[in-house]
Amino acid sequence: MIAATSHANQLAPQFDAISLDSTAKSVPREPGWQQLLAEAVTDPRELCSLLDLDPALVLPAIAAAKDFALRVPRSYVARMRKGDPNDPLLLQILPVAAELQVTEGFVTDPVGDMNRRAAQGLLHKYQGRALLVTTGACAVHCRYCFRRHFPYSEESALQQGWQPALDHLRADTTINEVILSGGDPWSLSDRRLKQLTDGLQAIPHIRRLRIHTRYPIVLPERIDLGLLDWLQGVRLQKVVVMHANHAREIDQSVRQACGRLKAAGVTLLNQSVLLQGVNDDVTALAELSEALFETHVLPYYLHVLDKVQGAAHFDLPEARALQLHRELTAKLPGYLVPKLVREVAGAPAKTAVVGADRVD
Repeated sequence: MIAATSHANQLAPQFDAISLDSTAKSVPREPGWQQLLAEAVTDPRELCSLLDLDPALVLPAIAAAKDFALRVPRSYVARMRKGDPNDPLLLQILPVAAELQVTEGFVTDPVGDMNRRAAQGLLHKYQGRALLVTTGACAVHCRYCFRRHFPYSEESALQQGWQPALDHLRADTTINEVILSGGDPWSLSDRRLKQLTDGLQAIPHIRRLRIHTRYPIVLPERIDLGLLDWLQGVRLQKVVVMHANHAREIDQSVRQACGRLKAAGVTLLNQSVLLQGVNDDVTALAELSEALFETHVLPYYLHVLDKVQGAAHFDLPEARALQLHRELTAKLPGYLVPKLVREVAGAPAKTAVVGADRVD
């Protein structure tokens, strides 16, 4: 899953120069992704006003946002139904009072990140793969984020210019795949991304680059010429794992962004989280898989909720998760059925909730 945090001002903007002829100079330029990100909705009062929601939602949202800030791009808000407090997109991003309740069994580090630190900002959990916490910044703050309590200011690999992480990767020849995560790695400027991948490509045993990102879904304008140029300059095999939970997140702008990524030679996968009230019925899950495949994205993982403190209201009983997955398996061809998994701290791989004991 993509990890979000309230440290959204860690971005290092980089605007791409675009040459304009005398005719084009009179045509207004579309705002770049950095501007759209800066204009994201961060005030619960504004969000409720934009969506014609009950003003009674505002005070609980303000209280919850003090612990974990609201952030959502305006184009994503535009996909939500006005006047509907149960809209499945809204539920993913609206701070609610339930987040402030302390729930037994829900913790601040549910997947054991802090016990698997190999270097500054580098987590080494699984054989052959290592994960770089590139930044704490995200385009959207998902309320169920498993890293909502992560200490990004101390643990981001960027803090020391990637060097300790690159040194560890160079020394461990068993690692052949690097996962860029965060936060969201595409919150970094193209210049920062190139600096990092130039360092990774200088390590002979690194073969694959995996990027976990929510940008193609919540701010598809990020998939611009600068990002595509960077991707095409990366010689490693490239996999982008996106994060959509509901079919209504996928509009024409998302389809276009995914088409550009596919044309750049990227393998596109999706991981979702099973969330109460958002996608906890077989029709919603099937529609998501169909919409993803029409967008050239293969459903990959369906996660049961990581038990992070503040997200207990999204949790589903395991029996219900298994039932939904069985119904989905009966409804769709196998290649459209994501693996139902959970992440267990200390386990050598994702743990299957149904089927084989381990999957990868």
